[in-house]
Amino acid sequence: MKRNKKWCRNLLIGIIACYAIFTIINQQRTLNQYTQNSQELASQIQEQKEIKEELAKKKDDVNSKEFIEDSAREKLDMYLPNEKVYLDKGM
Repeated sequence: MKRNKKWCRNLLIGIIACYAIFTIINQQRTLNQYTQNSQELASQIQEQKEIKEELAKKKDDVNSKEFIEDSAREKLDMYLPNEKVYLDKGM
């Protein structure tokens, strides 16, 4: 009878140990996945900050006189009065 109780107790301890190991492994996998997601999101945040800075700089440039003149020349073929325009037709 004592032998049977000892065997049941060892079996129960083994089952609990297997469950604990299984749980720890699953938690480690989940933690690794969350860490990877966190790193990806941090890099996306950094990229968006850089884009935001570029757009802020472009916003400041849009209101400048030089940008308006260049845009009018390139997109609308408009030129200042008394401005001579030379076109190279050799290209």
